[in-house]
Amino acid sequence: MGVTILYSYITPEGKTGAQAIDNLSKRLLALGAVHTGQFLVDCESYMTAPQHGPSKVVHVIHNSEYPVTTFSILDTGTGKQIPLIADNIFDLVIIKMTAINTNKKQTRIESKGARFEYGDFIVKLGSVTMTENFKGILIEIEYRACLIVSFCWELIREMMESFLGTTMPKEYPAYFTSQTHTHTIVNAMGQQQMHAKQNDTYDIMDTVNQYLEHFTNYRKQSNIPQPQVAAGPANVTMSSGLRVG
Repeated sequence: MGVTILYSYITPEGKTGAQAIDNLSKRLLALGAVHTGQFLVDCESYMTAPQHGPSKVVHVIHNSEYPVTTFSILDTGTGKQIPLIADNIFDLVIIKMTAINTNKKQTRIESKGARFEYGDFIVKLGSVTMTENFKGILIEIEYRACLIVSFCWELIREMMESFLGTTMPKEYPAYFTSQTHTHTIVNAMGQQQMHAKQNDTYDIMDTVNQYLEHFTNYRKQSNIPQPQVAAGPANVTMSSGLRVG
């Protein structure tokens, strides 16, 4: 794996989510990207019962890139989050802990769609839905040749601009500059200094945390109305899972 950036793409006015994703797919193919199948990332949240002390939320996340792994983040309610990586048995454990955890109603949210490869890049165009309601488009871009964001952010920016057709901010994404993810280290002189997330070695929990942050934002917003589209020839979509080149 490498550095992964998530980007919430605004659906153009007058376009449905499916049409917007279809246009982005065609741009990627025009660049020379290869369609390599489908992907799915989902998240479900559980809240501890009040009688067991202050409520805490457990977020359970799955990623099709890691089919036998379950990722979990415990939100303590104090600003501290505790990550956990386990096998799929963890899902059964959570379900059986009904005396402690109660599934929050209608919280399951997912991002799924087409997966592309372009050189050292993997690009995923995700349609985000919650209880079958369209919430938006989430783009995942992974650069596999690097593990430190500050070393490759400019290259990732250029890649995003090449198929999004828009100028990307020069600043790092908020996830990497947030005080929540900035920590203190001791330098070679024995002095304490702030260490920014973009200078850390990237790992899979950074991808999980980014998805959780975006999913949390999508949960808070209203459903996005889809414009009515007149009947006509269907757009060509890449849902077959076949390689296209």
